[in-house]
Parts: sequence; C-alpha cells; structure tokens
Amino acid sequence: MTTAIQEQTQTATAQAVPMTMIQALRSAMDVMMERDDNVIVYGEDVGYFGGVFRATEGLQAKYGTSRCFDAPISESGIVGTGIGMAAYGLRPVVEIQFADYVYPATDQIVSELARLRHRSAGDFTAPLTIRMPCGGGIYGGQTHSQSPEAFFTHVCGLRTVMPSNPYDAKGLLIASIESDDPVIFLEPKRLYNGPFDGQHDKPVVPWSKHAMGRVPEGYYTVPLTSAAIFRPGKAVTVLTYGTMVWVSECAARETGIDAEIIDLRSIWPLDLETIVNSVKKTGRCVVVHEATRTSGFGAELVALVQEHCFYQLEAPIERVTGWDTPYPHAQEWAYFPGPARVGAALQRAVEA
Repeated sequence: MTTAIQEQTQTATAQAVPMTMIQALRSAMDVMMERDDNVIVYGEDVGYFGGVFRATEGLQAKYGTSRCFDAPISESGIVGTGIGMAAYGLRPVVEIQFADYVYPATDQIVSELARLRHRSAGDFTAPLTIRMPCGGGIYGGQTHSQSPEAFFTHVCGLRTVMPSNPYDAKGLLIASIESDDPVIFLEPKRLYNGPFDGQHDKPVVPWSKHAMGRVPEGYYTVPLTSAAIFRPGKAVTVLTYGTMVWVSECAARETGIDAEIIDLRSIWPLDLETIVNSVKKTGRCVVVHEATRTSGFGAELVALVQEHCFYQLEAPIERVTGWDTPYPHAQEWAYFPGPARVGAALQRAVEA
C-alpha cells in the first residue's frame, strides 16, 4: 500500500532536490514572491538578518526592502498591519519569531483577522499567513517551547496548519499564501533540520538522507484540508501531526504494533473522511500531540472519533500529550511525549 506522502514524494523525485524544512519554507516564499508581486514577507529580524532560523535568508537581497523587511518588536503591530495590507489586496506572510510570543497579537487575530470576511458580508477577505515556529525538544524552556494550536482551532474563520516534513511544508505554505482565508502556519522547529523520533540521546538523521527531504524546486501545492496516511496499518489508528508523527512511527516500530498513522497536516479544517475511514477499519484509536492535555486539540479529535465511529470502536480511545504544566526546562524529556509513552498507549489500545 502506497501512502499519500509516498505518492507525493515519488511524483516529485525526478525534479526534486534535498532540502531541510527551513529551505523548503524559504523556497515556498521565494516561489510565491516571484509569481505574485502582492506577496510580501516581514517580521522581527526577517529582512536583512534572514530570520532567527534563517527561513527568509536572501529574500530581501532578491526582492528588495519593500517586499521583505524587518518589523519592530510588536506582534500586535505585525499582525495588525498585515490585516490592513491583506484587506487591500496584498498577500502578506508575517513571521512571529516564536509561537510563544503570539499572545499580544491574539486580539488582532481573533477580533479582526478571523472576522473580516464575515463582518463585511464577503466584501473583504484577509489572505494573511502567519508563520510561527512551535513546539519543544530544543531545550527552550517554557517561553520557547509552546504548542498553541488549540487556541486557533477554536476561532471560526481561521485555518490552522502544521507540517511534519519538508515536502509538505513547502506545498502547504504555498497553498496557505494562495488561500483567501487567513492561515496560522505552525512550524515544529525540532523538525527544521531533520525528522525527530523522540530519541533525544541519538544522532538526528538529516533531511538530506531522508526521502521526504527531497522537494521540487518549483511551484506545487498540498491541499490544506488533506490528511495523509503516513504509515498504513490494521491494528490501531494514530491521529497526530507535526513532530509527533515521527515519534508515533518510532513507537509503532519499537512495539511491533501494526499502527496506521494519520498525519493531519491541516489541523483545522481537518480531513474527517480519512480519520473516520481509518478508525472504522482498525477499531482502535490513539491521539497524540505535544501540547498541554486539558482542552488540547486531541480532545476534539477524541470527540469526533466517538461521534462518528462509536459502533466500530473495540477499545477506549487513548490520548498521549504534554502535561498540564508550563513547559519545563530541566525535565524536558519527562514532559515531551516520547516513544515510550506513545508505545504504552498503543499496547493498551490493542490489548483492551
């Protein structure tokens, strides 16, 4: 059985080159800036410096200071100006340096950005893409490791996206920039340079040595509402996204459990059909995410599976998440949902 991601990778291989996720994101912005003069890129240190993670490196030199530029340290100002630009025809791609810093901009996002199309009866749209590195596993402590996706999935009018590999990252970002809806584009920074399976004491395999690190140089899109069957299986369905895709794969490999791993990619709106078909096939489900457990997006996934697959479930739905505490620095790997915790949930699901 060929998975969706494998099909995409195979299609692209002939004209693809090795890219890290950072390079793939940069390529997406480069492609869109070249195709559309209305696409502009800005944020803190985004222009001359090329971003703290170098995701925008070289764009200012190529497109000039009017299309790629630095912004003051004001998340509310960055998003607020982006909304105005988007309402009047531009397609801004703004960067919040870390997802942990987005909270000063939430009023602009929730009260203005998400509501503009509806409050204007469709007269205005706000095609604004907000890029944010998110998640832990980098010893960043509580103010550089958060996963705030659930905040945004709760807000009507927003799309929320989180890729797990370079190929998807580029295709999803291009699709986000082209979308007339505002998009919260979350980037798991632990995956920037290679897939991370939660084994923090082992060397990281670089994307250049992985099939999903081969990315077409030109234009292509990954549909925003499409999940991918990352790993086909028959025993249990794992619903996850971002870094936890790789952690879940490691857990399935180590336990020997035939798990079908669904990479949501688009967290909201999501691909409910792929989720339901998989859970009805396996009869078991494990939900995995790095964010805090209580009111995390996993709770919504559990509710949807219960609603649509109740009569096919053979065991209670398991949930593996971060803990209900601020992200700890000294106890990073006790907080991080690693393969041991995911593997134990898989065992409980199949043995119930």
